[in-house]
Amino acid sequence: MDFSIREIRKEDNAILAAIIRASFIEFDAPKTGTVYSDPTTDALFDLFENARNAILYVAELNGEVVGSCGIYPTEGLPEGHCELVKFYLSVNARNLGIGKALFEKSLAAASTLNYTHVYIESQPSFSKAVKIYEAYGFGYLKSPLGNSGHDNCDVWMIKSLKK
Repeated sequence: MDFSIREIRKEDNAILAAIIRASFIEFDAPKTGTVYSDPTTDALFDLFENARNAILYVAELNGEVVGSCGIYPTEGLPEGHCELVKFYLSVNARNLGIGKALFEKSLAAASTLNYTHVYIESQPSFSKAVKIYEAYGFGYLKSPLGNSGHDNCDVWMIKSLKK
């Protein structure tokens, strides 16, 4: 197994959109009011290229794009907060340490970019991911932060990056 992590490229757009949407279908997660139906899902390179203090990492396994994870300064978040976004892996990339590497690299980037908190929106359908967030010290919130436009997410979590 040979995997690598790099920043997103324009040619990654279609495959990442397919991986994201396949995850929603696999886990029977809601498609409306989520990243599944978000028009930016088809143009992730442009979204991240045009945002300040944002980064999206892409994982490749044996030269094939298999997932992503990044941080984004979602509109309406409190000062110093970013959102962990687009954390999805294709089926063949799971349980190989790729997700952990993407997740940890994204958290490190949030610190490097001087964010003080990382916010996450998710759904019960993605319970395995939620367990990962818990293990990394994310706590639950009673309501969402910011204006992601993903009103069908009902799991909200936050982690302080302060030492």
